[in-house]
Amino acid sequence: MATLRHTLQTEIFESLDEKLKVYAHVNKALKKKKPSFLCISVTGEQPSSVYIHQVKKIEKNTFKKKRTWPLTALKCVDCKSKMKYHLEFDLAFDDKVYKWSAVNAEERRIFIVYLWKETMNQPIREKPEFKDMPLDWVKDGVSTNEKEEIVQDLNEVNEDYQVLTEKEESDLASLMASCEFAISNAEAFVEMLSRDLNILDGENVQSVLASEEQVTQLMGQIATSLTEVEKVEEQLNYYDDILIHIRNTMQNMEHKNSLIDIANKNNFKLLTELEHLITSLELPPDCESALVEQTSPQRPVLSCHTAAKALQRAMSAEIHPALLRLAAVQEQKKRMDKWKVKFSYSISRHLNNLFVHLGNDSGSSVKPPGGPTDPQLSLPQHVTIHKELAVFAELMHWIKDMDTKAYNELKKVYISTVGKLYERDIKLFLEDAKQTISGGTPLMMEGGDKKSTSGGNPTPLIAKNPGLLGVEREHWPAESDPMERQRFDQVLDSVLSQLEPVCLSEQNFCVQFFQLDILKNNKDSAQFEGNKKIEKQINEEVRSMMAGIFSCIEPELLSFITHHERQDSIYCMYILVRLTQHVMTAQDAGSFLSKSYGSILVQVKRSYDKYMQVQLSSIQDTKVNKKNKCGILPFVANFEEFARNCELIFKNTERKTDLHKWYVRLVSAMFEVINNIASDHPKTPAQVMFCFSIIVAQ
Repeated sequence: MATLRHTLQTEIFESLDEKLKVYAHVNKALKKKKPSFLCISVTGEQPSSVYIHQVKKIEKNTFKKKRTWPLTALKCVDCKSKMKYHLEFDLAFDDKVYKWSAVNAEERRIFIVYLWKETMNQPIREKPEFKDMPLDWVKDGVSTNEKEEIVQDLNEVNEDYQVLTEKEESDLASLMASCEFAISNAEAFVEMLSRDLNILDGENVQSVLASEEQVTQLMGQIATSLTEVEKVEEQLNYYDDILIHIRNTMQNMEHKNSLIDIANKNNFKLLTELEHLITSLELPPDCESALVEQTSPQRPVLSCHTAAKALQRAMSAEIHPALLRLAAVQEQKKRMDKWKVKFSYSISRHLNNLFVHLGNDSGSSVKPPGGPTDPQLSLPQHVTIHKELAVFAELMHWIKDMDTKAYNELKKVYISTVGKLYERDIKLFLEDAKQTISGGTPLMMEGGDKKSTSGGNPTPLIAKNPGLLGVEREHWPAESDPMERQRFDQVLDSVLSQLEPVCLSEQNFCVQFFQLDILKNNKDSAQFEGNKKIEKQINEEVRSMMAGIFSCIEPELLSFITHHERQDSIYCMYILVRLTQHVMTAQDAGSFLSKSYGSILVQVKRSYDKYMQVQLSSIQDTKVNKKNKCGILPFVANFEEFARNCELIFKNTERKTDLHKWYVRLVSAMFEVINNIASDHPKTPAQVMFCFSIIVAQ
């Protein structure tokens, strides 16, 4: 043990000017690794410092220090158990808790007891906590092993012993020579010592009496010194008073300086706030004049817009709530409110008159109708109106932010005036389309009255006597000209294609002019609402405005479609195919028209289903003359022509699946009717009817 202690001291701690006090042979708990040594060392400097080290053995008699913790970093020592032979204990430092297992229980006890003593002796502000530490370790003191270590420490201390000098040896020898008889005659030795003491006392008294004059002089000097000391003390007290006065004066000056600094800072902040307030609420003179004077066509729009933006910026400036109580601020606020009301009224009135004027100007919007056979159809887009209004877009945005009521009224006026303009254009456009389809023939309703394209929301009808599959061909009404059907398909495609750019152009203009997409740029709303919800709000607002402007599209198109379905019920197929294509196109363009087309498509799909249902009913209601032999059934002869026309119409379209569904129902009905007739007909063999079934299947 002494060899290990000496090795650790020389290799590790001697170079650090530290002295090893205690060490313990330990392993990390629950880990089988190379053993370590926990050491406690004390520095040689004063005041001394205590450190805890983890030392690892690298090779034989070779050690290396791995970690070091000051005693002040120790927070807790957990002995884990009060049992005498327990080996585990924890040391909790600032960084983490280290779990150890001692090789020897006695080394563990010595290490913990010494650690406890050092923590009690060191001036540590927060003493570490010792958990589950047996009380007898503190009461019983050190053990035998500790005593051996202490003796070894004392031996190390005795290395500093010095040999007596020659004079000290001679004095000690003479004393011992005079006391040789002390052991045999102790009383004589005591008597001798008393006699020598008395002699020495007498000599001391004589020496004092001999130096009485010197003592008197010494006392006088002491009295003089005391007097001088009192003077010095008085002077020091005077200086102390002066210093106290100076200190108090300096403290007062520091306090006053701090108050002056605070006042200067407050004045600077107040000046900065006032400058910000004045800058925020003050408008340039030219802006004030533009706001006060009535808006006229002669005043440039740019100056009006600049003044409006300046007013908006001033009214929305961020001002501290306490400053709003100032009379000047309240007065300026009232003045700006008056400017806002007056300017908003002037701009709104000007835009209202402009909307009405542009809505009544038919010369720039209506295209002169072409000849009755002119295949070129064109619907105006009113680009000139959009260009004239575009210069007022910023003012409209300002009205939306500052005067919601005026903004909503202007939207209503625009929707009303422009809606009437588009209603007139669309009616004339569809009238031209009708004339183009009919080749110039006047379109007449049943009874001879002229057909009107205006009206509400009529329901599509099927012709009273269309070409039915279950009816003989000679009983069919006169068929429409195939060229007229082709012309109808082309004109319908042209009509739907012409409506899309017009609606999209108007939609884009309204979104920009009336700022319908403002939610996209609003960061505050984006924090509370998701992007999908914002897009939905924008789309609803756009659709609402477009529905007001183009309110005539849906009824007029339904009237146009209904008119031609009455002429030829097979037109419902052409309409279904074309309208489906344009619904997809309008959706891709993000146009409002897709919703209107979708609503009309529902009506057309119903008309188509009703037409096919009539064909199905005509097959199911087929009757044959039982008195004669049954020939080829009418629906067998008619179905081939019917299917050929349908395939031409639905060729390579998205609606072909709808046609195939009806094919299944029609063919199934035909088989069922053939079987019924075969079982009921008395003069025609069932095998012949079976041949009819084969014909149908082919």
